[in-house]
Amino acid sequence: MGKQTGAHIVWDWNGTLFHDNDAIIGATNAAFGELGLAPITIEQYRALYCVPVPKFYERLMGRLPTDAEWEVMDATFHRYYTEHRVGCGLTPGVAELLTGWRSAGRSQSILSMYVHDELVPLVRTFGIEAHFLRVDGRTGPSGGSKAEHMVRHLAALAEVEPARTVVIGDAADDAVAALHVGARAVLYTGGSHSRASLEGVGVPVVDTLAEAVVEAERLAA
Repeated sequence: MGKQTGAHIVWDWNGTLFHDNDAIIGATNAAFGELGLAPITIEQYRALYCVPVPKFYERLMGRLPTDAEWEVMDATFHRYYTEHRVGCGLTPGVAELLTGWRSAGRSQSILSMYVHDELVPLVRTFGIEAHFLRVDGRTGPSGGSKAEHMVRHLAALAEVEPARTVVIGDAADDAVAALHVGARAVLYTGGSHSRASLEGVGVPVVDTLAEAVVEAERLAA
């Protein structure tokens, strides 16, 4: 990626670089339908979503799903999402933001909780893979936090300093993962969380990815 100036962004994928809200809410409602639960709106989703995901389901069901229910809901969610993600695209302006950050000699990577073997070819289809030092998705079971994945992600980026790294994502868990490794975070309101839920995390909250990049530059200086 050429000469680097030290500042690094770890981008989230779903709901951040990849604008897949419609597929996410549809997959969530398909999962609920397996248990006879009523569908929810995108507003309800963004107000209540949290990780680990079973806790999100608990908020809606009034109890944690059983292991058997979780397996059915998780499988249904991923099956529906895989079928409907094809209608989703990058968040507007992403290609220009990635190019600009890279052209300034800075580095960037992707860490997502979307399954790794599906994430990598999906990123590749948009022609943006060359902008990133690494593209890492989830390995292992779904439903957990990003924090331990962030540890491994930054450990694999030997040239990246956590203190000059900013995580940009749409979920409170992105900020938790950043703080876990000594990085900073900026949260974006266009994805899975409402502004009200993000503002309680204690990190900068922005409404556009362009604002997020400006804030990342400031934080990593």
